[in-house]
Amino acid sequence: MLIIGNGRVVTRDSELPYISDGAVAVEGTSIVRVGQTGAVRAAYPEAEFLDAAGGVIMPGLINVHEHIYSALARGLSINGYAPKGFLDILDGLWWNIDRHLDNELTYLSALETYMECIKNGVTTIFDHHASFGEIKNSLFAIGQAATEMGIRSCLCYEISDRDGKEKATASVLENESWIHHAQEDTTNMLAGMMGMHAQFTISDATMALAAAHKPAGAGYHIHVAEGIEDLQDCLKKHSKRIVDRLYDWDILGPQTLLAHCIYVNPHEMELIKETDTMVVHNPESNMGNACGCPPTMEMVHRGILTGLGTDGYTHDMLESYKVANILHKHHLCDANAAWTEVPHMLFDNNAKIAQQYFKGTLGVLQEGAAADIIVTDYIPPTSMNSENINGHILFGMTGRSVTTTIANGKVLMRDRQLMGIDEEAMLSKIRAGARKLAMKING
Repeated sequence: MLIIGNGRVVTRDSELPYISDGAVAVEGTSIVRVGQTGAVRAAYPEAEFLDAAGGVIMPGLINVHEHIYSALARGLSINGYAPKGFLDILDGLWWNIDRHLDNELTYLSALETYMECIKNGVTTIFDHHASFGEIKNSLFAIGQAATEMGIRSCLCYEISDRDGKEKATASVLENESWIHHAQEDTTNMLAGMMGMHAQFTISDATMALAAAHKPAGAGYHIHVAEGIEDLQDCLKKHSKRIVDRLYDWDILGPQTLLAHCIYVNPHEMELIKETDTMVVHNPESNMGNACGCPPTMEMVHRGILTGLGTDGYTHDMLESYKVANILHKHHLCDANAAWTEVPHMLFDNNAKIAQQYFKGTLGVLQEGAAADIIVTDYIPPTSMNSENINGHILFGMTGRSVTTTIANGKVLMRDRQLMGIDEEAMLSKIRAGARKLAMKING
């Protein structure tokens, strides 16, 4: 039994949204009580006590679009790389990296990503993986790291014809194998989807192969209209828009996640809504790749289940929150835009997306919910109450405000110390892997 108390508790429970001096009691993998610190401690006098020291206690954060395979790219210089547009960025950087990843490097990439997740209070991720240097068992390498590090993970491999039919087939089979494995797992910490890169690198034959091998109960995770080139390709090759092509292949649906959706029109948004398909917005990546700003506010207003991700650009979901907030204000020339929509995406919709693949209740501190809890060191300089919680988070916190991270009832970080992990030894292996990758790429 563990009690996290003496903190300002942000529950995300509409019936009890905020407790000024609150505590959360955990038994096993679930929350058993939320209330005033004194009352909770009195109810469980023998429980271990973790003192939040006046900081903020809130649910673990969820990232619904990650890219573990990009982890070793930080600081990497590629000989001759001089991109002139989005396709050059893909081929010269990201596809170049993934063509040189083997399962050892994929595993190290996962360790690095999960370490960053823990430090930034992220307890659940949806990852979209590519390692065309070694496909078979690559998701299992990530799954091993996920289990060791304790982060709830929904994984997929991005199917693509860009490196030929044989590797496209291997990608489909890797997804199928992982999904079956995850569906048999009983920990509620692993899940799987049928991953796809984007329609412009997937032939009709490969679309059919993926459909034939997709296990029941799993949806698709695919990049959609991230660049204008994707739309132009679909119009030229298939005489239809991207979402229409996905609809024709029965890809849309309540368990499918569409990343980006920058160049979608009202007709496509209506199809997404009618099929209850999910969307994930990745603001920093879209800005960094100069791809454009998606009509995210319109999608939210249409009732499309739209979440927030990072696309591997960062592992800090609060940073993504901040950037999305100002991006849409700037893009729409409306200072009132995004105030309520973006926190709703992060704190409510990401939990709804995660619950399509994981059992139980996520993203809320209430009795019976998963024990995914974080503590931040934020001490508000002004009044904090149930009405202004998001303002305090937006302007007062970052991911590195997190001091303690608990996932599925297990303390992964306490007072900024990773638990049961020799961080320097792990970083030494990761750095060696990054050097190996750089040498493989540059010769």
